[in-house]
Amino acid sequence: MFGAPIQSAADARRIAKRRLPWMVFDYIDGAAGDESGARRNRRALEEITLTPRILRDVSDRSLSTTLFGNTAGMPIGIAPMGMCNLSAPGADLMLARLAAKHSVPLGVSTVASTPMERMIEVAEGNAWFQLYFSGDGKGTFKLVERAKAAGYQTLVLTVDVPEVGRRPRELRHGFKMPFRLGPRQFLDFALHPHWSLATLMAGRPEMANFTMDGYTFDRTESRAKATWDTLMVLRDRWPGTLVVKGVLDPGDAQRLKQSGVDAVQVSNHGARQLQSAPSPIEALPKIREMLGASFPVFFDSGIRSGEDVLKAILSGADFVFVGRILQFAIAAGGEAGLQQMWHVLREELDIAMAMAGLTDLLGGLAPENQL
Repeated sequence: MFGAPIQSAADARRIAKRRLPWMVFDYIDGAAGDESGARRNRRALEEITLTPRILRDVSDRSLSTTLFGNTAGMPIGIAPMGMCNLSAPGADLMLARLAAKHSVPLGVSTVASTPMERMIEVAEGNAWFQLYFSGDGKGTFKLVERAKAAGYQTLVLTVDVPEVGRRPRELRHGFKMPFRLGPRQFLDFALHPHWSLATLMAGRPEMANFTMDGYTFDRTESRAKATWDTLMVLRDRWPGTLVVKGVLDPGDAQRLKQSGVDAVQVSNHGARQLQSAPSPIEALPKIREMLGASFPVFFDSGIRSGEDVLKAILSGADFVFVGRILQFAIAAGGEAGLQQMWHVLREELDIAMAMAGLTDLLGGLAPENQL
Protein backbone atom coordinates (compact mmCIF):
# COMPACT_ATOMS: atom_id res chain seq x y z
CA MET A 1 0.00 0.00 0.00
CA PHE A 2 2.76 2.40 0.97
CA GLY A 3 5.94 3.05 -0.91
CA ALA A 4 4.77 5.57 -3.50
CA PRO A 5 7.59 8.06 -4.08
CA ILE A 6 7.29 11.46 -2.42
CA GLN A 7 9.48 13.98 -4.20
CA SER A 8 7.57 17.10 -3.17
CA ALA A 9 4.84 18.31 -0.86
CA ALA A 10 2.47 18.21 -3.84
CA ASP A 11 3.17 14.49 -4.23
CA ALA A 12 2.34 13.87 -0.59
CA ARG A 13 -0.90 15.85 -0.82
CA ARG A 14 -2.00 14.14 -4.03
CA ILE A 15 -1.50 10.64 -2.61
CA ALA A 16 -3.07 11.57 0.72
CA LYS A 17 -6.15 12.91 -1.04
CA ARG A 18 -6.65 9.53 -2.66
CA ARG A 19 -6.10 7.48 0.49
CA LEU A 20 -7.87 9.49 3.18
CA PRO A 21 -11.63 9.70 3.68
CA TRP A 22 -12.93 12.94 2.23
CA MET A 23 -13.92 14.18 5.68
CA VAL A 24 -10.43 13.64 7.08
CA PHE A 25 -8.60 15.05 4.06
CA ASP A 26 -10.73 18.20 4.09
CA TYR A 27 -10.17 18.64 7.84
CA ILE A 28 -6.41 18.60 7.30
CA ASP A 29 -6.36 20.52 4.02
CA GLY A 30 -9.17 23.00 4.53
CA ALA A 31 -9.08 26.68 5.41
CA ALA A 32 -11.53 29.34 6.54
CA GLY A 33 -14.26 30.78 4.37
CA ASP A 34 -13.75 30.48 0.64
CA GLU A 35 -10.07 29.63 1.30
CA SER A 36 -8.81 32.81 -0.32
CA GLY A 37 -6.56 33.26 2.72
CA ALA A 38 -4.79 29.98 2.03
CA ARG A 39 -4.33 30.95 -1.59
CA ARG A 40 -2.98 34.34 -0.49
CA ASN A 41 -0.45 32.62 1.78
CA ARG A 42 0.83 30.58 -1.12
CA ARG A 43 0.77 33.42 -3.63
CA ALA A 44 2.79 35.68 -1.36
CA LEU A 45 5.44 33.01 -0.85
CA GLU A 46 5.53 32.14 -4.53
CA GLU A 47 6.06 35.77 -5.52
CA ILE A 48 9.26 36.02 -3.46
CA THR A 49 12.28 35.23 -5.61
CA LEU A 50 15.74 34.02 -4.66
CA THR A 51 18.48 35.60 -6.74
CA PRO A 52 21.19 33.11 -7.75
CA ARG A 53 24.73 34.25 -6.91
CA ILE A 54 27.47 32.85 -9.12
CA LEU A 55 31.13 31.83 -8.82
CA ARG A 56 31.12 31.64 -5.04
CA ASP A 57 32.58 28.75 -3.11
CA VAL A 58 29.51 27.18 -1.52
CA SER A 59 30.94 23.67 -1.27
CA ASP A 60 30.99 23.69 2.53
CA ARG A 61 27.43 24.42 3.70
CA SER A 62 25.74 24.11 7.08
CA LEU A 63 21.99 24.04 7.73
CA SER A 64 22.41 24.28 11.50
CA THR A 65 21.18 27.22 13.51
CA THR A 66 20.66 28.20 17.14
CA LEU A 67 17.40 27.99 19.03
CA PHE A 68 17.21 29.39 22.58
CA GLY A 69 20.93 28.87 22.96
CA ASN A 70 20.98 25.31 21.62
CA THR A 71 22.11 24.06 18.23
CA ALA A 72 19.45 22.70 15.87
CA GLY A 73 20.53 20.65 12.88
CA MET A 74 18.22 22.55 10.58
CA PRO A 75 15.90 25.55 10.95
CA ILE A 76 12.68 23.56 10.60
CA GLY A 77 10.38 22.43 13.40
CA ILE A 78 7.08 20.56 13.53
CA ALA A 79 4.09 22.84 14.02
CA PRO A 80 1.46 21.89 16.61
CA MET A 81 -1.42 20.11 14.90
CA GLY A 82 -4.57 18.75 16.45
CA MET A 83 -5.72 15.15 16.05
CA CYS A 84 -2.80 14.02 13.89
CA ASN A 85 -3.76 10.37 14.34
CA LEU A 86 -6.54 11.05 11.86
CA SER A 87 -3.90 10.98 9.10
CA ALA A 88 -2.84 7.47 10.20
CA PRO A 89 -2.83 5.50 13.44
CA GLY A 90 0.24 6.44 15.44
CA ALA A 91 0.98 9.60 13.45
CA ASP A 92 1.66 11.62 16.61
CA LEU A 93 4.40 9.23 17.67
CA MET A 94 5.88 9.20 14.16
CA LEU A 95 6.28 12.97 14.48
CA ALA A 96 7.75 12.57 17.95
CA ARG A 97 10.33 10.07 16.67
CA LEU A 98 11.19 12.45 13.83
CA ALA A 99 11.78 15.25 16.35
CA ALA A 100 14.00 12.99 18.45
CA LYS A 101 16.01 11.78 15.46
CA HIS A 102 16.75 15.27 14.15
CA SER A 103 16.72 17.20 17.46
CA VAL A 104 14.07 19.65 16.29
CA PRO A 105 11.11 20.96 18.29
CA LEU A 106 7.79 19.15 18.06
CA GLY A 107 4.76 21.28 18.80
CA VAL A 108 2.36 19.19 20.89
CA SER A 109 -1.14 20.52 20.46
CA THR A 110 -3.65 21.02 23.25
CA VAL A 111 -5.90 18.79 21.13
CA ALA A 112 -3.28 16.18 20.24
CA SER A 113 -4.48 12.60 19.89
CA THR A 114 -1.68 11.28 22.13
CA PRO A 115 -1.15 12.43 25.74
CA MET A 116 1.43 15.16 26.24
CA GLU A 117 3.44 12.97 28.63
CA ARG A 118 3.91 10.25 26.04
CA MET A 119 4.80 12.76 23.34
CA ILE A 120 7.68 14.39 25.20
CA GLU A 121 8.96 10.97 26.24
CA VAL A 122 9.10 9.64 22.66
CA ALA A 123 10.46 12.96 21.36
CA GLU A 124 13.29 12.60 23.91
CA GLY A 125 12.57 16.04 25.30
CA ASN A 126 12.36 17.77 21.91
CA ALA A 127 8.77 18.88 22.47
CA TRP A 128 7.01 22.17 23.13
CA PHE A 129 3.47 22.25 24.50
CA GLN A 130 1.01 24.41 22.57
CA LEU A 131 -1.72 25.95 24.70
CA TYR A 132 -5.18 27.31 23.91
CA PHE A 133 -6.88 29.53 26.47
CA SER A 134 -10.53 28.51 26.56
CA GLY A 135 -13.61 29.12 28.65
CA ASP A 136 -12.87 30.70 32.01
CA GLY A 137 -9.27 29.49 31.92
CA LYS A 138 -9.43 26.99 34.78
CA GLY A 139 -8.79 24.01 32.52
CA THR A 140 -6.12 25.96 30.67
CA PHE A 141 -4.02 26.54 33.76
CA LYS A 142 -4.46 22.91 34.80
CA LEU A 143 -2.82 21.98 31.51
CA VAL A 144 0.01 24.44 32.21
CA GLU A 145 0.76 22.69 35.50
CA ARG A 146 0.53 19.31 33.81
CA ALA A 147 2.96 20.37 31.09
CA LYS A 148 5.35 21.61 33.75
CA ALA A 149 5.14 18.29 35.59
CA ALA A 150 5.74 16.38 32.35
CA GLY A 151 9.05 18.20 31.81
CA TYR A 152 8.16 20.67 29.09
CA GLN A 153 10.55 23.62 29.00
CA THR A 154 8.78 25.64 26.28
CA LEU A 155 5.14 26.69 26.18
CA VAL A 156 3.55 28.05 22.99
CA LEU A 157 0.44 30.15 23.60
CA THR A 158 -1.74 30.39 20.49
CA VAL A 159 -3.58 33.72 20.51
CA ASP A 160 -5.21 34.06 17.09
CA VAL A 161 -8.31 31.94 17.72
CA PRO A 162 -10.70 33.86 20.01
CA GLU A 163 -13.43 31.94 18.18
CA VAL A 164 -12.97 28.88 15.99
CA GLY A 165 -13.09 29.86 12.33
CA ARG A 166 -15.75 28.56 9.95
CA ARG A 167 -14.27 25.99 7.60
CA PRO A 168 -17.02 25.12 5.14
CA ARG A 169 -15.35 21.91 3.98
CA GLU A 170 -15.56 20.55 7.53
CA LEU A 171 -19.13 21.75 7.94
CA ARG A 172 -20.30 20.12 4.71
CA HIS A 173 -18.97 16.76 5.91
CA GLY A 174 -20.48 17.18 9.36
CA PHE A 175 -17.02 16.92 10.90
CA LYS A 176 -17.27 16.51 14.68
CA MET A 177 -14.91 15.33 17.39
CA PRO A 178 -15.62 12.64 18.40
CA PHE A 179 -16.98 11.34 15.10
CA ARG A 180 -20.71 11.14 14.70
CA LEU A 181 -21.44 8.56 12.04
CA GLY A 182 -24.37 9.14 9.74
CA PRO A 183 -25.06 7.66 6.30
CA ARG A 184 -22.74 10.13 4.56
CA GLN A 185 -19.80 9.48 6.89
CA PHE A 186 -20.38 5.72 6.74
CA LEU A 187 -20.19 5.79 2.94
CA ASP A 188 -17.06 7.94 3.08
CA PHE A 189 -15.30 5.45 5.38
CA ALA A 190 -16.53 2.44 3.41
CA LEU A 191 -14.95 3.84 0.24
CA HIS A 192 -11.60 4.16 2.01
CA PRO A 193 -11.27 0.71 3.61
CA HIS A 194 -7.52 0.72 4.27
CA TRP A 195 -7.75 3.84 6.45
CA SER A 196 -11.01 2.70 8.04
CA LEU A 197 -9.77 -0.78 8.98
CA ALA A 198 -6.47 0.55 10.31
CA THR A 199 -8.31 3.17 12.38
CA LEU A 200 -10.81 0.60 13.64
CA MET A 201 -7.99 -1.70 14.78
CA ALA A 202 -6.08 1.14 16.47
CA GLY A 203 -9.13 2.73 18.05
CA ARG A 204 -10.93 5.95 17.22
CA PRO A 205 -8.68 9.01 17.66
CA GLU A 206 -9.58 11.09 20.70
CA MET A 207 -8.42 14.39 22.18
CA ALA A 208 -6.04 12.51 24.44
CA ASN A 209 -5.11 15.34 26.80
CA PHE A 210 -8.70 15.35 28.06
CA THR A 211 -9.24 11.64 28.67
CA MET A 212 -7.92 11.97 32.25
CA ASP A 213 -10.27 12.87 35.09
CA GLY A 214 -10.46 16.60 35.73
CA TYR A 215 -9.72 17.72 32.16
CA THR A 216 -12.39 18.78 29.70
CA PHE A 217 -12.25 20.60 26.39
CA ASP A 218 -14.89 21.73 23.95
CA ARG A 219 -13.38 22.37 20.52
CA THR A 220 -16.06 24.95 19.78
CA GLU A 221 -15.87 26.71 23.17
CA SER A 222 -15.15 30.43 23.04
CA ARG A 223 -11.57 31.49 23.67
CA ALA A 224 -12.48 35.16 23.63
CA LYS A 225 -11.86 35.92 27.31
CA ALA A 226 -8.07 35.88 27.02
CA THR A 227 -6.52 39.34 27.54
CA TRP A 228 -3.12 40.90 28.11
CA ASP A 229 -3.75 40.34 31.81
CA THR A 230 -4.18 36.63 31.06
CA LEU A 231 -0.80 36.65 29.37
CA MET A 232 0.83 38.24 32.40
CA VAL A 233 -0.67 35.59 34.71
CA LEU A 234 0.67 32.90 32.41
CA ARG A 235 4.09 34.56 32.31
CA ASP A 236 4.16 34.55 36.10
CA ARG A 237 3.13 30.90 36.33
CA TRP A 238 5.38 29.53 33.60
CA PRO A 239 9.08 29.45 34.57
CA GLY A 240 10.31 28.23 31.21
CA THR A 241 10.41 29.69 27.72
CA LEU A 242 7.19 31.31 26.51
CA VAL A 243 6.40 31.70 22.80
CA VAL A 244 3.28 33.50 21.55
CA LYS A 245 1.95 32.17 18.24
CA GLY A 246 -0.43 33.89 15.85
CA VAL A 247 1.13 37.37 15.65
CA LEU A 248 0.63 39.55 12.57
CA ASP A 249 0.64 43.12 13.86
CA PRO A 250 4.00 44.81 14.61
CA GLY A 251 2.50 46.76 17.50
CA ASP A 252 1.23 43.55 19.09
CA ALA A 253 4.66 42.00 18.59
CA GLN A 254 6.36 44.92 20.34
CA ARG A 255 3.95 44.74 23.28
CA LEU A 256 4.59 41.01 23.60
CA LYS A 257 8.32 41.66 23.77
CA GLN A 258 7.75 44.27 26.46
CA SER A 259 5.52 41.80 28.34
CA GLY A 260 8.39 39.38 28.78
CA VAL A 261 7.67 36.65 26.24
CA ASP A 262 10.74 34.93 24.83
CA ALA A 263 9.72 34.72 21.15
CA VAL A 264 6.84 35.45 18.80
CA GLN A 265 5.61 33.25 16.00
CA VAL A 266 4.33 35.06 12.92
CA SER A 267 1.39 33.02 11.70
CA ASN A 268 -2.20 33.20 10.51
CA HIS A 269 -2.89 29.61 11.57
CA GLY A 270 -2.48 28.39 8.02
CA ALA A 271 -5.45 30.60 7.05
CA ARG A 272 -7.71 28.18 8.96
CA GLN A 273 -9.34 30.83 11.16
CA LEU A 274 -9.76 34.18 9.37
CA GLN A 275 -9.78 34.10 5.59
CA SER A 276 -9.09 37.86 5.35
CA ALA A 277 -5.98 37.77 7.53
CA PRO A 278 -2.84 39.09 5.82
CA SER A 279 -0.21 36.72 4.58
CA PRO A 280 2.33 36.12 7.38
CA ILE A 281 5.28 36.30 4.97
CA GLU A 282 4.28 39.90 4.18
CA ALA A 283 3.95 40.75 7.89
CA LEU A 284 7.25 39.10 8.80
CA PRO A 285 9.72 41.83 7.68
CA LYS A 286 7.70 44.53 9.47
CA ILE A 287 7.66 42.55 12.69
CA ARG A 288 11.37 41.82 12.42
CA GLU A 289 12.07 45.54 11.97
CA MET A 290 9.92 46.38 14.99
CA LEU A 291 11.55 43.81 17.28
CA GLY A 292 15.15 44.26 16.20
CA ALA A 293 17.71 41.77 14.98
CA SER A 294 18.28 39.81 18.18
CA PHE A 295 14.74 38.99 19.36
CA PRO A 296 13.62 35.44 18.33
CA VAL A 297 10.99 35.44 15.59
CA PHE A 298 9.49 32.20 14.30
CA PHE A 299 7.26 31.61 11.27
CA ASP A 300 4.62 29.24 9.95
CA SER A 301 1.74 29.17 7.43
CA GLY A 302 1.87 28.11 3.81
CA ILE A 303 5.32 26.48 3.82
CA ARG A 304 5.51 23.81 1.13
CA SER A 305 9.21 23.45 0.36
CA GLY A 306 12.75 24.03 1.49
CA GLU A 307 12.87 27.06 -0.79
CA ASP A 308 9.89 28.47 1.14
CA VAL A 309 11.86 27.92 4.35
CA LEU A 310 14.79 29.92 2.97
CA LYS A 311 12.47 32.70 1.83
CA ALA A 312 11.07 32.98 5.34
CA ILE A 313 14.54 33.07 6.91
CA LEU A 314 15.74 35.73 4.50
CA SER A 315 12.55 37.71 5.28
CA GLY A 316 13.38 37.80 8.97
CA ALA A 317 12.53 34.45 10.59
CA ASP A 318 14.97 32.67 12.88
CA PHE A 319 13.13 29.36 12.67
CA VAL A 320 10.32 27.94 10.52
CA PHE A 321 7.61 25.43 11.38
CA VAL A 322 5.84 23.12 8.94
CA GLY A 323 2.55 21.37 9.50
CA ARG A 324 0.01 19.81 7.21
CA ILE A 325 2.49 18.61 4.57
CA LEU A 326 3.89 16.25 7.22
CA GLN A 327 0.42 14.85 7.85
CA PHE A 328 -0.04 14.36 4.12
CA ALA A 329 3.28 12.51 3.97
CA ILE A 330 2.17 10.18 6.78
CA ALA A 331 -1.16 9.53 5.05
CA ALA A 332 0.68 8.90 1.78
CA GLY A 333 3.46 6.65 3.04
CA GLY A 334 3.37 6.10 6.78
CA GLU A 335 6.53 6.72 8.76
CA ALA A 336 8.68 6.08 5.68
CA GLY A 337 6.70 8.76 3.83
CA LEU A 338 7.28 11.19 6.70
CA GLN A 339 11.02 10.54 6.65
CA GLN A 340 11.06 11.00 2.87
CA MET A 341 9.21 14.33 3.11
CA TRP A 342 11.69 15.52 5.73
CA HIS A 343 14.59 14.50 3.49
CA VAL A 344 13.01 16.40 0.59
CA LEU A 345 12.67 19.56 2.70
CA ARG A 346 16.28 19.32 3.82
CA GLU A 347 17.56 18.73 0.30
CA GLU A 348 15.47 21.57 -1.14
CA LEU A 349 16.78 23.97 1.50
CA ASP A 350 20.38 22.87 1.01
CA ILE A 351 20.23 23.25 -2.77
CA ALA A 352 18.49 26.64 -2.52
CA MET A 353 21.23 27.88 -0.18
CA ALA A 354 23.90 26.85 -2.67
CA MET A 355 22.09 28.57 -5.53
CA ALA A 356 21.71 31.76 -3.49
CA GLY A 357 25.39 31.80 -2.55
CA LEU A 358 24.84 30.94 1.11
CA THR A 359 27.09 28.70 3.16
CA ASP A 360 25.14 28.94 6.40
CA LEU A 361 22.03 30.48 7.91
CA LEU A 362 23.85 32.58 10.46
CA GLY A 363 26.54 34.44 8.57
CA GLY A 364 25.27 35.26 5.10
CA LEU A 365 26.94 35.06 1.71
CA ALA A 366 29.92 32.90 0.91
CA PRO A 367 33.19 34.67 0.10
CA GLU A 368 34.01 34.99 -3.56
CA ASN A 369 36.54 32.58 -4.99
CA GLN A 370 40.10 33.84 -4.90
CA LEU A 371 41.52 33.36 -8.40
